[in-house]
Amino acid sequence: MKKEVFDFYDRTSLKSYNLDKSMQYQLNALDSLDVFTRKHCENVAAITCRLCEYLHCSKGFTEYCTICAFLHDIGKLFIPPEILQKPGKLTDEEYAVIKTHTTIGYEMCMKDLKLRPYAAGTLYHHEALNGTGYPQGLTKKDIPYEGQIIRVADEYDAIVSKRQYKTHIGISDTLKILIENAHPSQTKSSEALTKVVDNAQMGKNNPAIVRVLIKVVLDDIYYEIACSQDYVDYLEDNLKRFQKIEKYHNKMLQAKTEDKKNYYLEYMKLYFQDNENFDNYLTIYQDYKSAYELRKQKIDTLYNEIKIIKKLKV
Repeated sequence: MKKEVFDFYDRTSLKSYNLDKSMQYQLNALDSLDVFTRKHCENVAAITCRLCEYLHCSKGFTEYCTICAFLHDIGKLFIPPEILQKPGKLTDEEYAVIKTHTTIGYEMCMKDLKLRPYAAGTLYHHEALNGTGYPQGLTKKDIPYEGQIIRVADEYDAIVSKRQYKTHIGISDTLKILIENAHPSQTKSSEALTKVVDNAQMGKNNPAIVRVLIKVVLDDIYYEIACSQDYVDYLEDNLKRFQKIEKYHNKMLQAKTEDKKNYYLEYMKLYFQDNENFDNYLTIYQDYKSAYELRKQKIDTLYNEIKIIKKLKV
């Protein structure tokens, strides 16, 4: 049976930008990262690229911002694996170590002339508009636009990856978290109180960028539906083929003579494909039926997800 193909980030790829060979140096800097972190960096770059497109950024800024996003977690090269890959909740001390990846990454970029132009992504992607981020606790006026964009892309992919979504089903819950983080903070902790009060009208995320993220997600869900529908169409065509096989099978069973039975058997063979045969076609036919029902249900669920997302307010 043909496999359904849907790449969660396919439409967020940079293929259309045809990055020149000189830029491969920046991308190759990720080779030493663990597989999970590298994949996350690639995902964040892909989402960042789409966000820039929807924000109507120039081609030059989009390329620049995307490279910044590729490199945003490069500092994690120097975070101990037992902390970086810890499955459970981090202690306060471990979290403090994790947070150093921003300044470490920045220093790495600044020491390399080819990476230096993209240092902003490493330093600013965890800064929050209301001043509760790190490493410097900057507020909106001091956080570069690329940092604000990458923050949203980073937070989105981090949640999606943690929940191990293989499809956009349930993605509305992730968007709700980003929307909540775009609203003014209700935090009353003493360490953040002053900055929260001073920036009471701001959340952590830029609302305009979160709104655009919703558009990107909706676009990708429609794309996923289109991919799924293509597969459903493929299944429907095969179900029609198997219905014809079943029709001739029933006629064969009702035939009175061996000649008639062989006649219908030959017709059945005309519709067999690949390794299908008289002995296994019923099992394969049932597999196609099951796959068809699952994909139809998936499409319905995705449409329901769209309805939920369209009602979200930032």
